[in-house]
Amino acid sequence: MKICIAQTQPVKGDIEANLVDHINWINQAVNQNADFIIFSELSLTGYEPELAKDLAIDLDDPRLDAFQEVSDSKGIIICVGTPTKAKVGICISLVIFQQNKDRSLYSKQYLHEDEFPYFIPGPSSNGIIEAQERIALAICYETAIPAHSLAAAENKASIYISSVAKTVNGAERTHKRLSGIAKQYGMHVMMCNCVGAFDGNIGGGQSAYWNGQGEFLSKLNMKQNKVLVISI
Repeated sequence: MKICIAQTQPVKGDIEANLVDHINWINQAVNQNADFIIFSELSLTGYEPELAKDLAIDLDDPRLDAFQEVSDSKGIIICVGTPTKAKVGICISLVIFQQNKDRSLYSKQYLHEDEFPYFIPGPSSNGIIEAQERIALAICYETAIPAHSLAAAENKASIYISSVAKTVNGAERTHKRLSGIAKQYGMHVMMCNCVGAFDGNIGGGQSAYWNGQGEFLSKLNMKQNKVLVISI
């Protein structure tokens, strides 16, 4: 299975511009015969909590149709980050597109305290995608919650992928944590980060991959707009 990690620089608050950019990266992944592509946390809007209420979308938003069309025609699984509307608030979500299937959501269940004024936890979900490999999704702070990666292992995931928005220092700290998760549970572990400005910070890039022994195998640098393609 070929996994594509898309390290991009979202345009603050501009869903239309980011959508076009996402499609370009997805087409690159398709050209490299990728089976799966994932973007960073809130990639369609940028990680901008103060804007999230105004930018939040519904799962059936027609602007997302372009992703479903590519997934249907090319057979690639696509995970895109966006704030989504819930009954009592806004969730940090990954919208999941699979060939000839209804689109679905995985929403962040464990929030950092800084996110409480803007977001609510998502509903209980194992975050599992059934593909050639069993993939468990995580969103940023969830990787710091031991119960989250334990649940992925108990659900027999062979791949654990975290979509994040981290600074340089934050990415480096997350690397250590993810290496430990890979070694502890024997899972392939990946991190997809952003670059460029977000929420008064600078995205630190360094999207990366560790094998099931916790060995660091590949990463992008701190500034690259690029896809990292990993064969499992």
